[in-house]
Amino acid sequence: MVSELVFVGLGLSGTDGMTVRALNVLRECDIIYAEFYTSSLIGASPRELEEAVGKKIKVLYRSQVEESDDIIRDALTHRVAFVTAGDTMLATTHVDLRIQAAESGIPVRVFHGVSIFSGCPSSLGLQPYKFGRTVTLPFPEPGYTPKSPYDHILENKSRGLHTMILLDIRADEMRYMSAHEAIKWLLDAEKMWGEGLIGEKTLLCAASRVGSPEEKVFAGYPEDLMNKDLGEPLHTLVLPGNLHFMEQYALVNFAGAPEEIIEDD
Repeated sequence: MVSELVFVGLGLSGTDGMTVRALNVLRECDIIYAEFYTSSLIGASPRELEEAVGKKIKVLYRSQVEESDDIIRDALTHRVAFVTAGDTMLATTHVDLRIQAAESGIPVRVFHGVSIFSGCPSSLGLQPYKFGRTVTLPFPEPGYTPKSPYDHILENKSRGLHTMILLDIRADEMRYMSAHEAIKWLLDAEKMWGEGLIGEKTLLCAASRVGSPEEKVFAGYPEDLMNKDLGEPLHTLVLPGNLHFMEQYALVNFAGAPEEIIEDD
């Protein structure tokens, strides 16, 4: 048997979002593992993915990926695939798995997929090299509101950089933070810490189901967005920094931003 671990990014949406090369290699694999706690594959269930690939797929929970040695053990004697939504190398846990394979002498191949890190800026018309550190907002917990997301977004803003804000996913509970919940998180954080991150005239961007046929993008002020139907999750927020004039026009034309954001020469 062939010893190999193949990492496959499925892209953002549907069973046809992966590359042809990725689909072909999955059909050659003996065992296929998948995880969807980092991000979900929009518009496709694990069963539909099995039908497209023609192979059984074992979906893993976070603890099974982080704590179990099943994947590495199987890859010592089989061609094993590990598949995720988006691009498979963007999570630290997946990089760690690749390191384990290298240390075990297991050959590795990586088949990249379109990720939210490229898809969201492209859909909004924002320049990807103007983004700072990405931030994830966690679901609120009683007595626990971490300040680090607020601080990181504020740091990006102070440097004129855009911030991509990823929203908490708890796939095992079927809970996906909405853009409305995320905006409320930011507004509540501003009330708590009051360092000038967000106000009534702060421009925000919201994107739903990026990369799918149901994709929607919006740009506006917090109260306006809170009163809009922003589409079904998965959602992503962007808090823009300093906008190039082309980005201003893009947000107005692509995402319905107020025309007043376009600065006169």
